[in-house]
Amino acid sequence: MVDIGLDAYRFSISWSRLIPNGRGPINPKGLEYYNNLINELISHGIQPHVTLHNFDLPRALEDEYGGWVSPKIVEDFRAYAEVCFREFGDRVLHWTSVNEPNVFAMGGYDLGFLPPQRCSSPFGIRNCSKGNSSSEPYLVVHHCLLAHASAARLYKKTYQDKQHGFVGLSIYMYWFVPFSDSEEDAKAVERGNEFLVNWLLHPLVFGEYPNVMKKNVGSRMPNFTIAESSLVKGSADFIGIIHYQNWYIKDDPHSLMMQNRDFGADMAANMIEMHDNATTPESLQGVIEYLKQVYGNPPTYVYENGLPIKRNSSLKDVPRVEYMHGYIGAVLDALRNVDVEICRRNGSNIKGYFTWSFLDLFELLDGYQSSYGLFYIDLDDPDLKRYPKLSAKWFSNFLKGKVANLDTILELHNNLPNTSLYHNLQ
Repeated sequence: MVDIGLDAYRFSISWSRLIPNGRGPINPKGLEYYNNLINELISHGIQPHVTLHNFDLPRALEDEYGGWVSPKIVEDFRAYAEVCFREFGDRVLHWTSVNEPNVFAMGGYDLGFLPPQRCSSPFGIRNCSKGNSSSEPYLVVHHCLLAHASAARLYKKTYQDKQHGFVGLSIYMYWFVPFSDSEEDAKAVERGNEFLVNWLLHPLVFGEYPNVMKKNVGSRMPNFTIAESSLVKGSADFIGIIHYQNWYIKDDPHSLMMQNRDFGADMAANMIEMHDNATTPESLQGVIEYLKQVYGNPPTYVYENGLPIKRNSSLKDVPRVEYMHGYIGAVLDALRNVDVEICRRNGSNIKGYFTWSFLDLFELLDGYQSSYGLFYIDLDDPDLKRYPKLSAKWFSNFLKGKVANLDTILELHNNLPNTSLYHNLQ
């Protein structure tokens, strides 16, 4: 990290590793592990950005009361967060409570292909043994928001004056393109934003869910009490953006006629992944602008942005370099946006950009089949030797203020390590 020029590193603390039973005794080896990691980062001038929950929950809490589907999770999460604030907060300034609750709820509790694999027929894409796709996604996000807000209030009341840090929430920020030029698909874009983005942002800014969601979901939509609304409203010091690419969206009005509906049917629109335009930097700029225009330009970090490439394909990851070049450029354009009418900067409140990911790792959706890393990891090597890809060289040049345009790609490629593995991967 030091060689590349990184000044910040984002990672998750595993609740199960630190407090194996979800509550109660702290695992001393888990505590030592995270203290060592944080201390090593700090000693090299690298800021730790810590996420408290990223799809993994202690099994004991899942077995006891169903984990995130139960309101009991709010107090247990607050207590877990307090352990982290107390033990690590003297060195950690940036805390993300929950990572992308919208994807967590849809993938884990509606379609059932993500942990904890809960769903119900006919909506799940696998045969889940437990769950209710019609109601649980809404309950899970509701409890994520309350858990986040509860932890944030605790931090502000007990720790912020001494530690001077911040507590935020990360959201998978979709950018939708109408599937056609029809007015119906244009309205589907608005509805998609309401369901998948404003679902989280609206409570954080205004203390309530979007009206279109309350209308379409009806009695299955949880309600905030007055006290809960006050707790959630204004509870995020920053927003973390998770963004990769555009999605098409197509109107589907007939789904609202179904008696038994899940999240997708309530949205009355179909999402279609774009496979033909992986590099669309304007989508990230659009997401950032959306936060500025609709939600008051909150402090924002781009916490995930990257391109998957098939593992073991090549260290010469030119498509990833082109992707990073475009998307980082979009962030810079959003930062320096100029209002020509009043002749002054009118930029977004972006505080940082993190590429996904520093190293090749075990991916949530497809394990080791694809890689996002700037560094290749040789899984056949007992020492897990690392090799810098072309993207690592390019990103290092960019961070150090050297020439980082696309014309330098082949020159950088010639300087990659001359190893047998490298030649095999070309």
